[in-house]
Amino acid sequence: MKCCKQPSGAGHASCAPRPARCARIMALVLCLILITGILPAHAAGSMGNFVSTRSYDGRFSDVAEGAWYYENVVSLYELGLANGQSGSAFGPQSSVTLGEAAAFTARLRSLYETGDPESGASSYPLEDGDPWYAGYVDYLSALGVVDSSFAASYDASATRAQVAHLIANALPAAEFADRNAAAVAMGYALHAYITDVDEYTPYQQEILQLYRWGVVTGSDSQGSYYPDRAITRGELTALLTRLADPALRVALEWDLSSYYSARGTTYQDLVEPGTLRRSHSLSDTSAIDSNIRYMLSRGESVLTLQLEAKDVTEAKVTELMNQYLTTMRRYLEQSYNAVNCTYSASTGRVTLRFYSSIFSDALLLSARSTTLDRAIAVHDALWQGGTITADMSEYEKARAYFTWICENCAYDHRATDNSVAHTAYSLFEMGSAVCDGYTAAYNLLLKLEGIDCTTQSTEDHIWTVATLDGTTYHIDTTWGDQTGSIRYQYFAMTPEVSMARFS
Repeated sequence: MKCCKQPSGAGHASCAPRPARCARIMALVLCLILITGILPAHAAGSMGNFVSTRSYDGRFSDVAEGAWYYENVVSLYELGLANGQSGSAFGPQSSVTLGEAAAFTARLRSLYETGDPESGASSYPLEDGDPWYAGYVDYLSALGVVDSSFAASYDASATRAQVAHLIANALPAAEFADRNAAAVAMGYALHAYITDVDEYTPYQQEILQLYRWGVVTGSDSQGSYYPDRAITRGELTALLTRLADPALRVALEWDLSSYYSARGTTYQDLVEPGTLRRSHSLSDTSAIDSNIRYMLSRGESVLTLQLEAKDVTEAKVTELMNQYLTTMRRYLEQSYNAVNCTYSASTGRVTLRFYSSIFSDALLLSARSTTLDRAIAVHDALWQGGTITADMSEYEKARAYFTWICENCAYDHRATDNSVAHTAYSLFEMGSAVCDGYTAAYNLLLKLEGIDCTTQSTEDHIWTVATLDGTTYHIDTTWGDQTGSIRYQYFAMTPEVSMARFS
């Protein structure tokens, strides 16, 4: 007995009890579904539903093969999402009403959910007086896709900002990869690209998300979005098909290097110039620091002083050399760690020459050049890869470089007093160093970033002191890299905590 079959004639009283039996059967089926987790195939949307149902036959005379939107129009037609304004015209330059944009979006979502572009809207039958697009809007409204502010705008031309809201919410975000996240983060933060979108732009976040997904590329060389401009059918078609077909999404090829690259930076650029004070007392550390900065900012390594003759004795000159060498350690990234001196007791003239005890004079020039080149390459790579971004604080940038140092260097336990491991060159070129090398390399990276830093030392250790966002921190990359994992407790220590390590 087939109780679920409707009788062909009228007045079949014998079928009266069948609905109850059918209800029990359906209840049992529903129970099995709930127990086993079996659901209709279309309940969970799938990108696999975006398949061609017909072949494009070149019917649209206003869509030239060389047009930028040609592939998009073909794809939209073959998916069964558009038939054109007529049998032979697509109207790629025509504006689109918000109602039309909503209808296109609803068809796309319905195709994703059910494999049928019209089934979504058909669940919301039109009532007398409803506009033609009401079912599509009701469907999108139930999904939370449309904005309530759209209610009075469906018959007006859709703006690109309004469409961004529709498109960004048309499909689940999980279906998309942020392929352009680094380019958008950097380009937008540097105000180099998408300059016509800001926090006051309607649907700012949706617009930026579409760039990150590769659905939007912008309308000019600056990647401008033109949010207030009416969208055309060609533009809307491109957005819709890039949602449906990952192969049509676009990788942004924005050249941002001129905005962040440290190429061309010299060692002189890393020092705030000082004023030369040829005559000063032996205890005037401010004058000593100013003289060193004067020398380094000029790319020099020799400093000539004119002291009072009474101060030019062997003992006092030795004291002077020690004072200058101690101050030079604040500029460890410059690679000078030794000094010699010639002087005249009769004239008071003293000449200090700074050099490296690790490299010969000839090799020092090459080593300094290589070290700076490697540091610039690291700096630029971290920017290009999005590890460093323009909207990061100095603290966040310094932490990123701390991580890079610890991940790319190993402590050289075999180093001797004159080993190259005491230099930044060793860290960048060989991937190993001791505390002098760690600190010199880290300070060089921070200074390329424009972060003010110097050093603090004990008799047998040296580390970084940096000013990050107006606060002074001690940072010890060497101690941060002494185990298998990075020890961030040695990043951004207070001076008190840092010095307590040695008490």
